[in-house]
Amino acid sequence: MIHIPFNKPYMTGLELTYISDAHANLQFAGDGAYTKRCHAWLEARTGAARALLTHSCTAALEMSAILAGIRPGDEIIMPSYTFVSTANAFVLRGGVPVFVDIRADTLNLDERLIEAAITPRTRAIVPVHYAGVSCEMDSILAIARRHNILVIEDAAQGVTSTYRGKELGSIGDFGTYSFHETKNVISGEGGALLVKKPESVLRAEIIREKGTDRSRFFRGEVDKYTWQEVGSSFLPGELTAAFLWAQLEQSDRIGRERLSSWRYYHECLEAAEAAGILRRPIVPDTCTHNGHMYYVLLAADVDRDAVLQRMKQYGIGAVFHYVPLHTAPAGRALGRAHGALHVTETLPARLIRLPLWVGLTHNEQNEVIDVLLRSIDLAKR
Repeated sequence: MIHIPFNKPYMTGLELTYISDAHANLQFAGDGAYTKRCHAWLEARTGAARALLTHSCTAALEMSAILAGIRPGDEIIMPSYTFVSTANAFVLRGGVPVFVDIRADTLNLDERLIEAAITPRTRAIVPVHYAGVSCEMDSILAIARRHNILVIEDAAQGVTSTYRGKELGSIGDFGTYSFHETKNVISGEGGALLVKKPESVLRAEIIREKGTDRSRFFRGEVDKYTWQEVGSSFLPGELTAAFLWAQLEQSDRIGRERLSSWRYYHECLEAAEAAGILRRPIVPDTCTHNGHMYYVLLAADVDRDAVLQRMKQYGIGAVFHYVPLHTAPAGRALGRAHGALHVTETLPARLIRLPLWVGLTHNEQNEVIDVLLRSIDLAKR
């Protein structure tokens, strides 16, 4: 039987070299030489006033919630179709997620529904760039400016993707990245916070360093460091940063290879879409994406679970994605839905993600496509 996994973590070949170098230099804790290289790369790439590595994208989101001053009862507008960290980061500060429906084309937060969900308690909007394809950021920023609220980008899947030429994560007040092993650029576990405004940089550094001004101490700006405000230990170790540096150096090549596989799926499935069997992803002209994910939306008369089960039997690692947060026990208890979330409740239930990783061959993709289409034919209700 064939075996094509959903994901296969990619190593460039330099990860162990850089980890060995950090080891030889006796650098193990965070903010060493490799962390600084990663920070510099991210800042140069995105134009952020400051980039700070974190031990996860979840940690970066939690930092953004503290930076945003979220207090009990504050409301944060976000999609329900996202990972739990998007909501958890704000719930931990006492915030209330307000779930708004997604667009039918990109499965991103529907910017046309945001303004109606704003109340006097609204503190932030959190657009999630699904599959590395940008939300409609111009409209979201305009709404935020009109109501004097913050924009915090969940760009976990969007490293090196752009919107109108701007890197995702660098457009809102704060942006967050993931370097989890399922992402394009990886460090096993890891993330980053991007800070847009220079006046927010010092607070971000303090929050990241357990609420102390330790970073200023190491720069020689103060003669000792002390507890300044609430914070936590959000730094990754230096060995993680060394691994990440090997990935960032080759991020453009990684993106090109993933995009090549993405485009091959897209071309091969054009006829199936024309026949009404499935729908392919839609990427607006304003966006460039990083080939993070290839998914299909099955026709409404196809049993998605039966397709997944059959693909599994044939050794194909196809998977579904998020269970909408507003339907989960914690989502019902800790957040609220604004209006009907019809798209959220229907389209994701038809979604299947296909295997996509650096090194995936066209022959393997042909196997995936063949099993997918045969499984669909057998799973029609």
